Amino acid sequence: MAHMASLIHPAGVAGGMAKPGMGGGVEVKALGKPDDIREFDNGKMLVYKVGGGAIGRAELRPGWKWSTCVKPIAKTDTCMHEHHGAMISGRMMVKMADGTETELKAGDAVYIPAGHDAWVVGDETCVMVDFTSASQYAARGAQPAHGAHK
Repeated sequence: MAHMASLIHPAGVAGGMAKPGMGGGVEVKALGKPDDIREFDNGKMLVYKVGGGAIGRAELRPGWKWSTCVKPIAKTDTCMHEHHGAMISGRMMVKMADGTETELKAGDAVYIPAGHDAWVVGDETCVMVDFTSASQYAARGAQPAHGAHK
């Protein structure tokens, strides 16, 4: 078990405590202290910058729909970010540009390609952890991903 503890706690890293941003070290960020909070109608994206990347926690309330709540920020016809994530709570419907609809629910690991709309289903807040697009999602002034046109 001592070996497992060294994987979890930075004190187990050779040379003492690891420091954020230092090569070779474990980087830990408290979930209660995001680096950025991007608020939009009926939701928000909490962004955590770790290991040279970003992880996002989307909290989307009933009534949230990408095409009405985020589209005015993104300035694209559909969401042009792809998402690799995990559904923590609630349900979400995703509609691709070709009309295909897929419902996502708590407990699902998901991949959503660029070119979609999405909305919360039901009366429970939808929480999704996003491992792909948090650095740009709902960022005011960000360039659309995947060559999208404004």
